[in-house]
Amino acid sequence: MDRYISFEGIDCDQRAQQLVAMVRHRIAELGEGSQWTGYFVTKLAEAEQRGQDELFFVGSHVNALRELFALDDDEQGNELLEALEEECC
Repeated sequence: MDRYISFEGIDCDQRAQQLVAMVRHRIAELGEGSQWTGYFVTKLAEAEQRGQDELFFVGSHVNALRELFALDDDEQGNELLEALEEECC
């Protein structure tokens, strides 16, 4: 049974995948010198090892994701994160 059945019709999975892609892009831009790069590389690897999907990852790291997108006032990232938190997590 799908544990996210209450989100039927909201496409939370696709939006969470989009947000994680944004995170991967952002940490690639930041490079090795950023504390966020190491943090998210580690957390993404741990989530993958545990078999956790992107929506679980987003829900588990909302505050850190907010901080990452606040670095350069990433409005698109912040809006997507807020929508995911409000509608899906």
